[in-house]
Amino acid sequence: MNITEQSVNGVTVLRAEGRIDSGNAGEFESALLSAIGAEGTRLVVDMAQLSYISSAGLRCLLVAAKAARTKRGSIALSAMAPHIREVFDVSGFSSLFEIHADAAAAVAALGG
Repeated sequence: MNITEQSVNGVTVLRAEGRIDSGNAGEFESALLSAIGAEGTRLVVDMAQLSYISSAGLRCLLVAAKAARTKRGSIALSAMAPHIREVFDVSGFSSLFEIHADAAAAVAALGG
């Protein structure tokens, strides 16, 4: 897994590449929580290059969503491959997050 971070119009965009599983979920969670940081942070998790996410990765997103909500921030997800979207749909996580076709749409939706 590789994670890169950039700011686009005041919105933090985290790009996750490769696999997120129990072996690297801690690193993913740390990156998410670090990106949330301040009050009112707007975060997009771009999954265009994500090939796999396990339940450990889903848990990281849930922890991050709760942290963002506590700080009056928001998280949106973008560019999920069909098999990743299926994991979110089956687990019910699709109803917990705004999901957009690409990072640009997600940034725009968060007001960036």
